[in-house]
Amino acid sequence: MENAMMVRQDQAISLLDSMEIGEVRNTLGKIAQFQSIIQRTLKNGHDYGEIGGVTKPTLLKPGAEKILMLMGLTSEYDIVEKIEDYDKGVFAYTIKCILRKNGQKITEGVGSCNSKEDKYRYRWVREDDLPVGIDKDTVKSKTDNYGHTKYKIENDDICSQANTILKMAKKRAQIDATLTVASLSEIFTQDVEDMAQFQERENVENMKADEVVNIVVRFGKHKGKTLGQIMSIAPDYIKWLAQNGKDPAMRKACSMILSSNTNTKPDKEEKQQDETDPYEGTPFADDVES
Repeated sequence: MENAMMVRQDQAISLLDSMEIGEVRNTLGKIAQFQSIIQRTLKNGHDYGEIGGVTKPTLLKPGAEKILMLMGLTSEYDIVEKIEDYDKGVFAYTIKCILRKNGQKITEGVGSCNSKEDKYRYRWVREDDLPVGIDKDTVKSKTDNYGHTKYKIENDDICSQANTILKMAKKRAQIDATLTVASLSEIFTQDVEDMAQFQERENVENMKADEVVNIVVRFGKHKGKTLGQIMSIAPDYIKWLAQNGKDPAMRKACSMILSSNTNTKPDKEEKQQDETDPYEGTPFADDVES
């Protein structure tokens, strides 16, 4: 055992002795330059995503594809292992992604995905969509910032997710290989869809102004108040959020409130004009009954 350890140490020392320090320094410099180019080129929210509480941004599929294109690499995929049991609704895939340049293998990455992961095993539904016989008080529920409550139930159509699960394994393998070949592990982490911290945001495009006023702000000096309450006491803060908020959904919601408030102003002004004394400032003002 000791002899084997000594052999490995000798081999490591031999490798170091054979290395040109100047070439190593040059290679490290090129890696740093490439990392800088990637950080300037990729777009937040499209090529990579930032999640609260996570120190590094997460590389997404579009970003990985851009990096491979910049490096002139092509990818091919092999299924290492697969389980497809349609009777039991169990699907699992392990995929290997091989990166090549001019036909020569450069590196590889591995990714797995299976139907037992929460995002595939369960689905979130509104109360009206709960299957017959399921008591909402016996299942897990969550209420989002918009006041919508959903319930977690078993996915009874998991077989329809088989192809999606396969594609996710393929994507994870691609991103794993990309992070390795481009020496980007210190800048990015794995795909945002793989992370437990990732929380799905509701699509605010279909929401109405009378709904967004109930969104609760969970940050800043107005933490705990709804957007409607903040609008009544600090409209300038709503304007600021609409322009500078980090969350696109929050910016959209604030813009909707501002737009709705603008549309209602003429009615108030018209009412004030109706209540104004038409004879005020004329010689007939004192002759009109009050």
